[in-house]
Amino acid sequence: MTQFASSSRFQPLREVEAYWQAIRAGRLVPRRSDIDPRGIERALEFAFVAERIAPGLGRLRIAGSHLTELLGMEVRGMPLTAFFATDSRNRISDTLEEVFNAPATAEISLVGERGIGKPPLEARMILLPLKSDLGDISRVLGCVVTKGDIGRAPRRFEISEVKINRLLGDAFLPDEVKETPVATGMAEAADPFEAAPRPYLRLVHSDDSN
Repeated sequence: MTQFASSSRFQPLREVEAYWQAIRAGRLVPRRSDIDPRGIERALEFAFVAERIAPGLGRLRIAGSHLTELLGMEVRGMPLTAFFATDSRNRISDTLEEVFNAPATAEISLVGERGIGKPPLEARMILLPLKSDLGDISRVLGCVVTKGDIGRAPRRFEISEVKINRLLGDAFLPDEVKETPVATGMAEAADPFEAAPRPYLRLVHSDDSN
């Protein structure tokens, strides 16, 4: 029963992962503009999109309300490392680089830091690479789900385990070079999250639509 409850609690991870595989459609990596929030409507509050802004550093562009609850503050424009304890930040940076460069997917097991007003808290996070409309792998679709009471924010996490799955050789289409190229310097497509209905949650956006 405990294993079943745990599996059910982390179900949003599987929904986001299944959606990413669906829009991937056999390609090495799907595009950021392929995402339609309606495809992960039940997991939106746990989902996020981050942009690579430097080696090992991803900035949150979009984040579901659960991420805001974890830090107890606006998360727009914040680095992904803000959710991690100091001792785990190098490891999440290395993991993020692996996701972008390999490319690969990652599933990370997390344990919340303890303190006054901060009860036991477990979490899992997935990182799924995306292409920008310029063709570079510099976006990531992610999801983070917790088990336990958040308690007093901010809640940051230590990494207990990282599982990496490299994608090379995993795609069944010949080459992605057959995709229609986008001219260098062209802005990305309009943010598909903008048009999505939001009946019960708030998504946090950065200032642009990348």
